[in-house]
Amino acid sequence: MKIEKITSNKKQFLDLLLLADEQENMIDKYLEHGDLFTLCDGSTTLTNHDLKSVCVVVPIDSETCELKNIATYEKYQGKGYGKALMQFVCDFYKNDYKTMLVGTGEIPWILSFYEGCGFEKSHRVKKFFTDNYEQPMFEGEIQLVDMIYLKKDLYLCTN
Repeated sequence: MKIEKITSNKKQFLDLLLLADEQENMIDKYLEHGDLFTLCDGSTTLTNHDLKSVCVVVPIDSETCELKNIATYEKYQGKGYGKALMQFVCDFYKNDYKTMLVGTGEIPWILSFYEGCGFEKSHRVKKFFTDNYEQPMFEGEIQLVDMIYLKKDLYLCTN
């Protein structure tokens, strides 16, 4: 696996970013000032065939950063790519920030993924999805309403 920080032409990964955040103008709010990382598995050059996962991390303040988006192509989910990328970014930021936040919908399997990566529930923003997205958002049969925030103390990250 190869993980790379992308510094230009970040919109080329929009198709994958839209898997985790379905509204492009919401992605536009954080993509340019965030750090975009790609995870490829295959050859040493970045091709769509080798690309498995992406994520975007933004600074919140001097002690906190936020994972704004992490997505893995559906056919590669459950193979450890998302978890490997999550571990990488936690290690990458542990010397610069104390805490990483992530906000998501109240979806059991997504919350379980983050908890398995060492995050714990922090707080809730009521009606975030219904107030900020143009269309109702669903994950399967579940409508996203509140944003559930989780946090991780980055000093717990190990290589």
